[in-house]
Amino acid sequence: MKYEPKPKFLEHMKKLLDNKEDLQKYLEVIKTKQKKSIRVNTLKIDPETLKKTLQTRGWDISQPCDSYPEIIRIESNLEPGEIGKTKEHLLGYYYSQEITSMMPILALNPQPNDILFDCCAAPGSKTTQAAAIMENKGTIIANDVTIGRIIILSSNLERCGVTNTMITRHDAIALSNRLQKVNMLFDKILVDAPCSGEGNIRVSPRTLLEWSEGLIKGLSKKQKKIAQAALNLLKPGGEMIYSTCTHAPEENESVVQHLLDNNKDLEIIKVDLPIKSRPGLTQWNKEKFSNKLRLAHRIYPHDNDMEGFFLCKLRKKEN
Repeated sequence: MKYEPKPKFLEHMKKLLDNKEDLQKYLEVIKTKQKKSIRVNTLKIDPETLKKTLQTRGWDISQPCDSYPEIIRIESNLEPGEIGKTKEHLLGYYYSQEITSMMPILALNPQPNDILFDCCAAPGSKTTQAAAIMENKGTIIANDVTIGRIIILSSNLERCGVTNTMITRHDAIALSNRLQKVNMLFDKILVDAPCSGEGNIRVSPRTLLEWSEGLIKGLSKKQKKIAQAALNLLKPGGEMIYSTCTHAPEENESVVQHLLDNNKDLEIIKVDLPIKSRPGLTQWNKEKFSNKLRLAHRIYPHDNDMEGFFLCKLRKKEN
């Protein structure tokens, strides 16, 4: 690995994990190469047809989640960039996406006639996944803030044949505030928040170099503002997923607790995932969280040999 974990990072992870053996397994896994995975774009092709096509290419593939045949793991050692160079990729038959990154939309479970807000949408993996589950029906507003990311988002939506999505380019908080002023409300909301990326070290080892307690503290403040602004747009009875690809409780449970403290009509609801996860924390350092946060999901790289992730499903109670 190009960058070694800082002593404070090791201390941070030691407190999060169960014991020395657990920490050792984590440290061993983050030094290994992560297997590639793809999601079949069911707007264009069915999983079995694509599976056979890829197997004729000589790819060794598996479908690790029985209930979701569209989730495919590449067991072969492919050439760098090979996944993005195939005819099937160019035609939008699949999206190269980490399996844990697919969990927020599976947990949100948008329905065909829903109105969905994806407030931090680029590059579009979760937006295209939602559009496929919604069968290109209903409406998605997919927002991001930088023009470069918007261009990538737009390209991916077009490649995947998504037609139920409107792209906006705004700061997530500013857009949420503007939509609130015109009483725009959503059935489903995804807040896949910008984060410190602790779960993504195998793909982006530079995360170890950039990691600091100060970075986490600053991100936590921003995440709380983004999540609250988005939550203001949720219909009574509507559901929201808050997710990150990091392990830091300041960016996860602390953000959800902030929402619970400031929104008495909000509740955490149980959701099952097709991969191994651990319950959310009820305490971190001196901060205590609701016992309901045990319903949140912590996904560590060494539990599934996948990217690390956090997600929590929330519902606004009916009046």
